[in-house]
Amino acid sequence: MIATAPANPLVGGWQLQVWQITYGDDRQPSLPFGSNASGLIVYAPDGWMNASISRAGRPPLSSESAKTAPAEERLAAFDGFFSYGGRYRLVREDGVDYVIHSVTQSVNPNLVGTEQKRRMDFAADGSLTLSATDRLPGSQVARLHRLTWKRSS
Repeated sequence: MIATAPANPLVGGWQLQVWQITYGDDRQPSLPFGSNASGLIVYAPDGWMNASISRAGRPPLSSESAKTAPAEERLAAFDGFFSYGGRYRLVREDGVDYVIHSVTQSVNPNLVGTEQKRRMDFAADGSLTLSATDRLPGSQVARLHRLTWKRSS
C-alpha cells in the first residue's frame, strides 16, 4: 500500500478576521486597512491561490468605469485594496510550517515574480494566522504582519 500525503490544511476559502502590524520599536500596533477590513484568501487543491483585502467603506467611483474616474479616486481605490495570486507550496523549516506564495499577478506590479513566505499557525478554534516580517519602508524598524483568517463556511 502506498502512503498518501496528509490532507492540505489550507485548501478552501478563508475570511479575514484582522490584519495587525506590530513594530520593533515603541510605536503602537496598527491596522493597515482599519478594524473592519474584509478579505478572502482561497487555496485550491491544485496548488493555486488568490488573496484580496479591502478597506471597509471604500466609496464608489464617480464614473461607471475606473478608466474614466478622476485620478484621485483611482488612487484612493488602489490604496484601499490589496490583491495577489499565483502558485503556492507548503514547507517545514526547523519545526515551523510555512506557505510560500509564488506571485504571478498582483494589483501591485512590484510583487509579480516574488515569493511571499508566510508562517502558518493554526489555533485551537480552527483559525489560521499567516505572519511575516519586514522593515518599515525607509527605516531599520522591523515590523511583524499578522493576518488572522477564519475558514469560510
